[in-house]
Amino acid sequence: MLKSKNITLRAPEPSDIDLLYNWENDTDVWRISNTIAPYSKFTIENYIINNSQDVFTTQQVRFMIDTNNHPIATIGTIDLFDFDPLNKRAGIGILIIKQYREKGYAFETLNIIENYAKNFLNLHQLYCNILENNIASIKLFEKIGYLKTGVKKDWLLHDDKWIAELFFQKIL
Repeated sequence: MLKSKNITLRAPEPSDIDLLYNWENDTDVWRISNTIAPYSKFTIENYIINNSQDVFTTQQVRFMIDTNNHPIATIGTIDLFDFDPLNKRAGIGILIIKQYREKGYAFETLNIIENYAKNFLNLHQLYCNILENNIASIKLFEKIGYLKTGVKKDWLLHDDKWIAELFFQKIL
């Protein structure tokens, strides 16, 4: 487990299956995560079972985000994906559920995961892709030091409108 003052990052457990099932099948999240089909509980259960495999094997690691306040609440999840140990980089994605947004939890989580990426995985950089209309995520990643280094114009089609995807990087 990785801890800070207000949150704990922990591995997904079988008790998280229903929570992850709901989050992964929320169509509002699909737009952000480039998902186009629902996940079954079976798929999520298998993911959790296989999550114990080494990050070097799966090229991904996911943490559940818990508050340290009483009662403890699971408020989101954070992933490092496309883990590339040769070039010392990984993508990063974070989800905080609506009622816990804009309270500093995402910022604190990113600080913890950056420390983990640098000091445990020996990464040189993290990157993320953010839709141009996701202002809250853009502000969050810029606040913590990510730089916009690219724009993928007309990248995603949503409601018959093209949306650009922005590419952000942070050297650790």
